[in-house]
Amino acid sequence: MSQDDKRPPQQPLRFSTQASFQQPLVWRQQPQPQPQPQPPDAASIQAKVQQGLRLHQQGRFADAERVYREVLQHVPTHFDALHLLGVLGLQAGQTEAGVELIANAIKQNPNSWGAHNNLGNGLRELGRLDAALASFERAIALRPDYAEAHNNRGIVLQQLQRIADARASFDAAIASRPDYAEAYNNRGTARKHEGDVAGAIVDFDKAIALRSDYAAAHYNRGTVLQELRRFDEALTSLDRTIALQPDHAEAFNNRGLVLQELKRPDDAVASFARTIALKPDYAEAHVNQSVALLQLGRVAQAWPLYEWRKKTEQPFGNRSFAQPLWLGKDDISNRTVFVHWEQGLGDTIQFARFAERLKARGASVVMSVQEPLYRLFGQMSSGVRVINQNEVPTAFDYHCPLMSLPLALGTTLENIPAGAPYLFADESLRKAWHARLPPRTKPRVGIVWRGGAKHKNDLHRSIDLPTFASLLSPNVQWISLQNELRAGDAAALAQLHNVERCGEQLQDFADTAALIDLLDLVIAVDTSVAHLAGAMAKQVWILLPYHADWRWLLDRSDSPWYPTARLFRQDRTRSWDSVIKDVRGALGEFVRSHS
Repeated sequence: MSQDDKRPPQQPLRFSTQASFQQPLVWRQQPQPQPQPQPPDAASIQAKVQQGLRLHQQGRFADAERVYREVLQHVPTHFDALHLLGVLGLQAGQTEAGVELIANAIKQNPNSWGAHNNLGNGLRELGRLDAALASFERAIALRPDYAEAHNNRGIVLQQLQRIADARASFDAAIASRPDYAEAYNNRGTARKHEGDVAGAIVDFDKAIALRSDYAAAHYNRGTVLQELRRFDEALTSLDRTIALQPDHAEAFNNRGLVLQELKRPDDAVASFARTIALKPDYAEAHVNQSVALLQLGRVAQAWPLYEWRKKTEQPFGNRSFAQPLWLGKDDISNRTVFVHWEQGLGDTIQFARFAERLKARGASVVMSVQEPLYRLFGQMSSGVRVINQNEVPTAFDYHCPLMSLPLALGTTLENIPAGAPYLFADESLRKAWHARLPPRTKPRVGIVWRGGAKHKNDLHRSIDLPTFASLLSPNVQWISLQNELRAGDAAALAQLHNVERCGEQLQDFADTAALIDLLDLVIAVDTSVAHLAGAMAKQVWILLPYHADWRWLLDRSDSPWYPTARLFRQDRTRSWDSVIKDVRGALGEFVRSHS
């Protein structure tokens, strides 16, 4: 049984961190095959080709195309005209036509390394990666020091997830051209994928040193610094990217995420707004903006934007049925509404409270929940029918994803249904756990120091056991609710003789609720057990990182979602030391009040 959220977190989200690869299109004349008999006007034909090439290089593409086609009217197999017209097709987005023209050109001159390179670029654009790789390798075979082909080969290998081979190809490009900024940038992305973050930054810095106005390298440097949590430096790089490329939507999006980490949510909202203005269908930016607004408590503005989660690369809540989606407009009295879970265990616990609001509107409610919650939720309310995670009711009138209910019900901070418990312990399980526990001699406090390892932000929301153990005073009867033990935790826990190990015996959340019901307090990091204690209206202290999840708002020690919760937050140092110190002080007062 897992007690934690197994979904990828909605916040923070990191998108568009791939390199902006330069793909050189080579149109210079390549070595010709053995001389062939020339038509009488060969000199004028060649002059026409040179005229077209000049127009091409000047960006006068329509004029260049006209000239190339004139040449082909006279000499349909002319290599340069076919090749350069194909290059124009690639540049104009007419990729299929461009590839066909360049392939025909290669039939006239199979030894043109530039044509093979450009054919590879077109094939890559078409998603024909294996064929593109073969073209780049043919170009390299014809000219082993061809830096552009080595670079483009590396790009394709990276797309094929052959990262080590891609890095080697970028190495070869740099060896051939030590001033090749694009190859350094691309090698930096390969190193980042290999986990060599320090090497990636070195390469991005080198690319920038070679080309100070290289927006892609500044952007990639910023995203790596963002992942390293060097947020001030990341912001500087992303700001530089935007100064160089004001229409870089991904840079504005990542900038917003960095600003959130720096606890500047108003600025983050503005940055996401700029992203959306540049790219209105950028679903992740809409979701990120909604999360920033939720953190600010501007929930009425946020809920509609949060619906964009259904259109992200990893969508949530986007199940479809023959029955219509209900978002609050239709009368549901005497109707059946199917509410389906969509994200993590903690989310299901937090948002299940809205089922009572549906009942108040006269609806019959069927709600699906994840397997670990099924037994607990089965006793939630006589008016809510609970089904298991993969079930669908045989008959219903409307459906609604669980986390769309706040939007459908017009939820604000002021009208969140809170205060009364809405999840309860089973009495028989409670008695069974009571019999297992030693007699109460001191206040009983349950502890959870880690969330689930699969959560993207787990490294920053969880606390290592030795640090957490400094809380464990002898004046408390400590009960471990930690269901999953990491490497080293079991041995460390065995040395804590004042902790009763119960977590490994918990079969599901019905067991967890029964055990929590026997406690005076729960102290937990931001995980589903904290939500459960709050839903049961039990006293719970939640230990939060500096940039906490949106539901805990900003700089508050209380929660409108769980009135019995008390929040302890990291300070600017992003260290748990200050949190542990504050909790230890509060714990002393708690013990004295319960003695």
